[in-house]
Amino acid sequence: MRLQGKVAVITGAGGGFGEGIARRFAAEGARVVVADINAAAARRVALEIANGAVGIAGDVSQGKDVAAMVQAAVDRFGGLDIVVNNAGTTHRNQPMLDVREEEFDRVFAVNVKSVYWVAQAAVPVLRRQGRGGSIINVSSTAGIRPRPGLVWYNGTKGAMNTMTQCMAIELAPDNIRVNAICPVLGATGLTELFMGQPDNPEVRQKFMASIPLGRMSQPSDIANACVWLAEDATSFITGVLLPVDGGRTA
Repeated sequence: MRLQGKVAVITGAGGGFGEGIARRFAAEGARVVVADINAAAARRVALEIANGAVGIAGDVSQGKDVAAMVQAAVDRFGGLDIVVNNAGTTHRNQPMLDVREEEFDRVFAVNVKSVYWVAQAAVPVLRRQGRGGSIINVSSTAGIRPRPGLVWYNGTKGAMNTMTQCMAIELAPDNIRVNAICPVLGATGLTELFMGQPDNPEVRQKFMASIPLGRMSQPSDIANACVWLAEDATSFITGVLLPVDGGRTA
């Protein structure tokens, strides 16, 4: 198994991409902290994937909550090897001037400040252990080739991409690798917000027409990419913004 003996914290793992990542990591032998703002969802996923997984509730925009996620890994499993910063949110696809200030603030707090809090909580642990580690930020094609209607969300993913590359350089002497996954639109709890209109086959087809491989992303696509970036076989890969997008950004 590709992640045997590894300990991972995965945020936003109560559903969507995060749940897919948590399930795949556990199947590959990792011991997983399933973190989500929805406590019941986190517990459900942890119970279903077994392998000693633990579910914990928390908001990634709050430093104390992220610290508790990392501490749960240390307390339950004795250390930390991988953090997948997957939790994210968006405002509705709409003209940029129609997005309210509180929506703007929440999107930046969840999508951008979470990178700061993950670093604050995880890096000292990884440094203290002395064996390196892997931080994976789940970004978006929106940070590489943005669409109109999601201006402020796009900005958060651009920030995440830049921080990923800067962190990779600064943390390289500690053998802490930092990479980002950049998915294209997938079927998650945020799909209708990204579309800005009701989710139906006709609307989906319009969005899929811009994806050369002709479909939306799936949790398994993102999970497979995360396993690859987390495993020892990619120990020389850091600072990468990896599109998982069916050719959308090509």
